[in-house]
Parts: sequence; C-alpha cells; structure tokens
Amino acid sequence: MSILITGGRVVDPGRFVGTADVLIEDGKITAVGTQLSVPVGGRTIRADGKLVMPGFVDLHVHFREPGFEYKETIQSGSAAAVAGGFTTVCCMPNTNPVNDNQAVTEFMLERARLAGMANVLPIGAITKGSEGKELSEIGDLRRSGCVAISDDGKPVMNSLVMRRAMEYASAFDLTVVDHCEDIHLAEGGCMNEGLISTELGLPGIPAAAEDVMVARNLSLSELTGARLHLAHISTAGSVRMVREAKARGILVTAEACPHHFTLTEELVRGYNTHAKMNPPLRTWTDVQAIREGLRDGTIDAIATDHAPHATQEKQQDFTEAPFGIVGLETALSLTLGLVEDGVLSLEQAVQKLTAAPAAAFGLKKGTLAVGADADVVIVDQDEQWVVDPARFRSKSRNTPFAGWKVKGRVQTTIVGGRVVFEANPAEQ
Repeated sequence: MSILITGGRVVDPGRFVGTADVLIEDGKITAVGTQLSVPVGGRTIRADGKLVMPGFVDLHVHFREPGFEYKETIQSGSAAAVAGGFTTVCCMPNTNPVNDNQAVTEFMLERARLAGMANVLPIGAITKGSEGKELSEIGDLRRSGCVAISDDGKPVMNSLVMRRAMEYASAFDLTVVDHCEDIHLAEGGCMNEGLISTELGLPGIPAAAEDVMVARNLSLSELTGARLHLAHISTAGSVRMVREAKARGILVTAEACPHHFTLTEELVRGYNTHAKMNPPLRTWTDVQAIREGLRDGTIDAIATDHAPHATQEKQQDFTEAPFGIVGLETALSLTLGLVEDGVLSLEQAVQKLTAAPAAAFGLKKGTLAVGADADVVIVDQDEQWVVDPARFRSKSRNTPFAGWKVKGRVQTTIVGGRVVFEANPAEQ
C-alpha cells in the first residue's frame, strides 16, 4: 500500500527540517519533497500543523515475555510502544528463561512478528543465566537476531569476564550494554543515598555505586576497543566521565531516561513506590548534569527503561516493592519538555529519539532517507493531555507521572509502511 503524508513539518535530524510531503511505497520511503502525489489506490494522511519524524528507537525496554507475562507481553508492550511513537524497541534479556540462547531469541522474534506492530529487537545476555560467570554463546546470539549484549540489572562484577565479553562482542560487531552498578556498594539500597534517605530511614544507593562501574567499563572499552553503551546513567560523575572518555576517543555511547532528567529524589517522600527505580532518582545537581550532558552531546540517546510491574507488586512497602516504572507512553511529552525548557532544540530532541540510538547499536533505523524502512511518526506538538495510567496500552500502570499535564502527543505511527496506531482515525 502507498501512503502520502502531506503538509507536515518534517524533522529528520541531520538531513531535512521543513514543510514537506513524505511518500511511502512498498514499506519504504520513496520521496520527501513538495507537491508529491499518491499513486492510485493509495492513502493520503494530512499532517498540516503537525510534526512528521522518523519512528523513535528505544534501546532499553523490558517486555517480560517469556516468563513474566502477568506484567507485560510482547503484544502489550508493542502496543504501548507504537502509541508512544516508538517503532523499534530493544528488549533486555532478563526474562525467564534468560535470553542467553538462540531458542529464546527466536521465540521473542516470533512473538513480535505475531504482534505485528513495533520492530522488537532482542538483546542477548552477556553471561549464561546472567549469573556473571560463563559467557553466553555470543556468536549464536548475534546470528539468531540479537542486536547487543547485556546482563542489565545483574551487572557483570567480574572485570575479567567483562573484558572477555567485550573482546568477543567486538569480533561479532556487537555493542556491549551495561547497567553500571557496583552491587556491593548498592546492596540493600532502595533510593539515592543522602539527606532524604536518612530522614526517611531508608537504605541508600550512593552515586559512587554507579560511578565506579562507569569508570571500570570505560577502562575496559579503552583496553579492548569494544563499543560500549552505558544504560540509564543518572549521576553527575557518570556524565563527567563519559564526556572525558569521548574526548579521548573511547567508543562509548550513553543513554538517559526521562525520569532521570525530570524528577529528583524528593518524589520518594511519602514512600511513593512509583518513585522507586534503579538507578534511583538523584539530586537536582544530578538532573542538571544529565540535562547538560544531553545538550552538549555527551549523552547520545533518550531511552525509557520501560519496566512494567503488576499493581500488587508496587503496593508493597517501599523496601519490598520492585524497582522500575513504565515509560513508553510518556517519553515523547517529557522529552518535548526539554525543548520547552530550552535545554534542547527540537531537532536535537528528535535526534536523541531516532538517529542517535539507532547508531549506537548499528541499526538501519531512525531516518526518513529515501530507501529507508518506512517507520514514521506524526505528532501534534501542541496537544495538551493529562497522563491517565488507566488508558495506557501497557498491561501495567506503574508511573510517577499520573495526573501530570503534559504537551505533545502521537497522532499516527507507521511501521514498515503500515499504519499500526492512530489516535483519531476518523480525522485522517
């Protein structure tokens, strides 16, 4: 099917910004220009007054399948993704069983094919069972469809194992992704260590728990020449070290999450479990550092760390409740908040949701170039709405943004030339 998107403001970072039409044929972008016409039998979507952008790429989601389908499935996670404008998502391997082998990878890809919405790309485990001891069959994971390797929430503490993982990953042209946390320094903690944790009587996770592992990983990347991607960095120290490492030519990229550039540890007051995530919400100084890192390019990408949990799990005491929040359906509005605040230009914001994350994993996504996959999102930048978790497409409701009045909403999402989400189909 052919689709012509007319009259929108096209924002394709580094390539084109301006009013234009976009023509899609046979699942590919075939033209971006003015006065284009749709072939006979094609569909026209009017985008006057709206933004037309490459589909967003999220390097860090948890879709929980296989093993934890009561929290999320690949079907429900994909529905949440396309509603948020994400056409490509990369799934962490902390499933049950862990995605450390070809069979689990192929299962996830088949479930994604059946869902028929977002491009769901698995990330394989660095070590078998994510136990940090024996390397997974990294070549098999690559050949079966994994786009990166990570042990995510169970970071590899053994530096020799991590070195070997980087060496093997380089041989297969894979990026190594690390959740930077010294589990011994962080042991038992459930929020940022500081004055507020002391006041609330909650065990804290010091910023140093992240910083020391960032430093180790950067050293190992420099030693091995491996591509390193640092997940959800949250501290001023991490930003400083990544900035210095890039200046030295180390092959490192980094991501930040909307909650880490929007919220602070103050939200934990009242023992709000929707403010419990790992890494934890930090101080305003850290938030400012994350924002500056995004502004100056130290932090390449914005990722959600979409981590769904069942309602009853988040209703436990703060120390017992699991870490994590959902993020796919609020990320765009929170990112546009950086544009409103003057932290990023619109083109910078779009780039951190599209081309930059795609480049971090070597994905051929995040662009409206002629010949590229027709993954496109149409956004009403000015639409104001109130975050209502009951309306999420995700199976889970664990968000700290409930009731927030935000701006900017996805109108239409197209994946591979097919319309997979429409907010107001009658208006198209």
